[in-house]
Amino acid sequence: MRVVMAEDAVLLRAGVQRLLADEGIETVAAVEDGAGLLAAVVEHQPDLAIVDVRMPPTFTDEGLRAALEARQQLPQLPVLVLSQYVEERYAVELLSGGAKGVGYLLKERVADVGEFLDAVHRVAKGGTCIDPDVIGQLMARGRHDPLASLTEREREVLGLMAQGLTNTAISRSLVISDGAVEKHIGNIFSKLALEPSTEEHRRVRAVLTYLDHS
Repeated sequence: MRVVMAEDAVLLRAGVQRLLADEGIETVAAVEDGAGLLAAVVEHQPDLAIVDVRMPPTFTDEGLRAALEARQQLPQLPVLVLSQYVEERYAVELLSGGAKGVGYLLKERVADVGEFLDAVHRVAKGGTCIDPDVIGQLMARGRHDPLASLTEREREVLGLMAQGLTNTAISRSLVISDGAVEKHIGNIFSKLALEPSTEEHRRVRAVLTYLDHS
């Protein structure tokens, strides 16, 4: 088996390479960013890509975006994602692209050599391997609808917010006062547990929540 690995942590990258080598698996390329991953999979067309979610330069979702793009270029490319935390949005995005030959493991699973190597072989053969903690959170996500606590009027207000309407435009559309709109929006923020923040805009976060669950 030939593997391309994308992981910016030098020690983890070296450790995984050693585990693979002991199993007779060749790492044909080990890169530290998304651009390197794309170049490597096109050049080597490996049997499996092992990818970290968060890599340079922003350490957000570069690895996953690169993996998804790699699968667009090579649709049959098996991808095993390693993540420090359970990141639901990334897991959903990966799985929604087709569950054949995909895996999502927490990095702590690498410590269990047998479990990690089993995941490597399974995904490379076109199977799936999803971390139990990821499955648990995805199931909990499916059961919990943050919009369920909103009244019908609050949902209408939030829906108009999602369309980009201002408070004044919302009041005209629903034929209610500006004060009533402000009260509904305050209730929405409270029910969605959106506390005031200097780093994030509550209105944007509320709209994103609406779009994600509507």
